[in-house]
Amino acid sequence: MAAILEVTGLRKHFGGIYVTQDVNFSMEEGEQSAIIGPNGAGKSTFMNLLTGYHRCDAGKVVFEGRDITNRPPHWIARAGISRAFQISSIFAKMTVAENVRSGVHAQMRRSFSIFGVASRIGTKETARVLELCGLEGKSDLIAGELAQGDKKRLELAIALAGKPRLLFLDEPTAGMSIEEARSTMELVDSLNRELGLTVLFTEHDMGIVFNHASKLTLMHRGEIVMQGTPAEVRANEIAQKVYLGEHHE
Repeated sequence: MAAILEVTGLRKHFGGIYVTQDVNFSMEEGEQSAIIGPNGAGKSTFMNLLTGYHRCDAGKVVFEGRDITNRPPHWIARAGISRAFQISSIFAKMTVAENVRSGVHAQMRRSFSIFGVASRIGTKETARVLELCGLEGKSDLIAGELAQGDKKRLELAIALAGKPRLLFLDEPTAGMSIEEARSTMELVDSLNRELGLTVLFTEHDMGIVFNHASKLTLMHRGEIVMQGTPAEVRANEIAQKVYLGEHHE
């Protein structure tokens, strides 16, 4: 498999404090990986750098052979990278279908209202995304009234409306019940397996991490301290000392 994402020498500091230090990272197309680490390890900053929400002080980010370093978020999204779950991105007073259609129109570079004539554009794609995420029976419900698990599915559907080839998920099961978390990660697995979607997620629940990631990357104090399969990370003394000792399954 070819590398879909290659990061070299990535560095970012705030007020003289480095939050990422010479980070080198890569992902293969179709991979499903997780980034783990204690609070303050630099995980969110790393994703912000990859998606254009922070500017890199040094280093390079290459996606599908194109240099996307320090490009703005909307440019990166249109290039094929979507992100979900960091903060709620749904329009609470709109229906489920209208939320997804807004993402479809953004991918189509439509700038007009999602109502009126625009509502007829992208209807087929909206229906496809709703079905992918198991929301086809809830398309007319008001988004803000959904259960937590369905809100997360809707956020994922909005991200998928942009037709990404690489999907970043920040704490995808945060605030969910055990059953909602299981259902959500089964959906993510299905998207990865059946659509070939490359997925990178952060997660504190080690049960989720070990069961749903093929490769783990451990960050600590802004650096990558190790990478490997779940079994390799579980057995690693550095990983045990830095992080896993605090997170028993």
